[in-house]
Amino acid sequence: MSAKVKTAVVTGAARGIGAGVARRLAEDGLQVAVVDLDEDACASTVDTIRATGGTAVAIGADVSHEASVLAAVERVVTELGAPTVLVNNAGITRDNLLFKMSVDDWDSVMGVHLRGSFLMTRAIQQHMVDAGWGRIVNLSSTSALGNRGQANYAAAKAGMQGFTKTLALELGRFGVTANAIAPGFIATEMTEATAARLGMSFEEFKTAALPAIAVNRVGEPADIAHLASFFISEGAGFISGQVVYAAGGPRA
Repeated sequence: MSAKVKTAVVTGAARGIGAGVARRLAEDGLQVAVVDLDEDACASTVDTIRATGGTAVAIGADVSHEASVLAAVERVVTELGAPTVLVNNAGITRDNLLFKMSVDDWDSVMGVHLRGSFLMTRAIQQHMVDAGWGRIVNLSSTSALGNRGQANYAAAKAGMQGFTKTLALELGRFGVTANAIAPGFIATEMTEATAARLGMSFEEFKTAALPAIAVNRVGEPADIAHLASFFISEGAGFISGQVVYAAGGPRA
């Protein structure tokens, strides 16, 4: 890979973990395509990156729709250059106990997490192969180990781990690595919304989570962004097909 500036695509980057990763990669010197369902919602992330001298563009895309993904990647190539870094972070929750979960609840979560990651990776991998260098980081979750009320989300996040390991096997000979991050409790709008659904304040929700977290604090998007930065670095080229539980303590 030449020393020219690399282009990264981060999905679900309008807020939360995705925004944190996008900002960190820009700090690392990458150009960043900030992708989210609502292009206007990406403005804050893009503005923050540009305000600190980085390069970023906002791109609206529904990652679960093939035509939308292909159009988004074409825009990335045109506006920033061929992408060789992909962070599949886009995700939604439709939590419910199994007997209450609708088919749409199931399909929507699978569509964004698994279908979306497949479509984005398939569309971008050729640019990595052509460059002889690439980095893929997929967002899993501790919910992959099972979580009450999240049969859809847990299955999708476990699927992300198998997807990651297969990408590592298929693409490794082209200089491409694929790794997954499985966050624990991270303070984002998504976890705040979960607290609201449970009838708790966000502070109460965070406090209730602390006994299960060895480091005695909840995570922040920057914690996940730091790990993503490592996986994407040149020095991490011998690490592939791994799943790291970034949860403030051990998970099994």
